[in-house]
Amino acid sequence: MHGPVLTAWLLVALCALTGAYCLLRMRSAVEEQRRAAGGEALMGFGMAAMAVPAAVFTPPRWAWPVYAAVFGAAALRALWAARGGPHHLHHLVGSAAMVYMAVAMAAAPPAAHHAHGGTGVPLLTGALLLYFTGYVLLSGARLVPAAGPAAGSASVRWGDRPELARACRLSMGIGMVAMLLAM
Repeated sequence: MHGPVLTAWLLVALCALTGAYCLLRMRSAVEEQRRAAGGEALMGFGMAAMAVPAAVFTPPRWAWPVYAAVFGAAALRALWAARGGPHHLHHLVGSAAMVYMAVAMAAAPPAAHHAHGGTGVPLLTGALLLYFTGYVLLSGARLVPAAGPAAGSASVRWGDRPELARACRLSMGIGMVAMLLAM
């Protein structure tokens, strides 16, 4: 990732923690939530790995096609799962954005990995930025509580808390915006 080193490390931490929480969510009793959490964990850890500052670690040239293949497979899985609900379309866009960034990094000359900007197609980067910015704003608005919890309700396990799942998706959206801005 390009940009200030401190920002990159904060993004690494945010994405890695999000991925770790998504792994916790995979212990849910709800099968659909487990599947979504698995894809989100892959996205979180993949974003964390991509965000490591180039000054600290430059992945070998073969790593970018591997990233593209992994997230291409995730995109195909999300496309297949989109038959069951529109939430998977967001996973499809996120996975496609990861493929796009991996391909852009693979196509960039090695010197560009240490420079700022210029590694992607400006129109596609702009469209993805618009999508993820809108997603972040909408997700943030959804986190505002409408009402308090019902009195006497049973305690909910950490992996099954919907507001934390939304916060997880919000943080990955913010991370995606940061990564796209750094391209």
